[in-house]
Amino acid sequence: MNTIDLTPLYRTSVGFDRLANLLDTALRSDTVSTGYPPYNIEVTGDERYAVTLAVAGFAESELDISVEKGVLTVRGRKGDDAERKFLHQGIANRAFERKFNLADFVEVTGAALENGLLTISLRKEIPDAMKPRKIEIGGGNVLPHSASTDEAA
Repeated sequence: MNTIDLTPLYRTSVGFDRLANLLDTALRSDTVSTGYPPYNIEVTGDERYAVTLAVAGFAESELDISVEKGVLTVRGRKGDDAERKFLHQGIANRAFERKFNLADFVEVTGAALENGLLTISLRKEIPDAMKPRKIEIGGGNVLPHSASTDEAA
């Protein structure tokens, strides 16, 4: 099993606990992941993304999508088909749970189920307060150096 020592990161940074958890989860999930259902993650535009899962055989009512603490979770659970008797069952209709870690400011904007593909639309919306802004020199309420020393005297 792979282990990464993140101690040097903690010595010089504050607030990166989530990053450490993401790395730890990614390393652990690679060894236990079943690969079901298969999925794609794609860039669909500027700051727009889509996660598409192949969920053939699942109805909308059998799927659950939730977001909590920056983690997108998709669950599928089939109802009982006690009346059906299969000679061969090759289509996997087993229950599943897939989790995707979302970056800061990534929000789910919608979901659609079409032709056995569940597509979840995502958008990264950085708040205006976090966007880069230009600061004009001399454009603020800063007093000139000589005026501030005159008032203090």
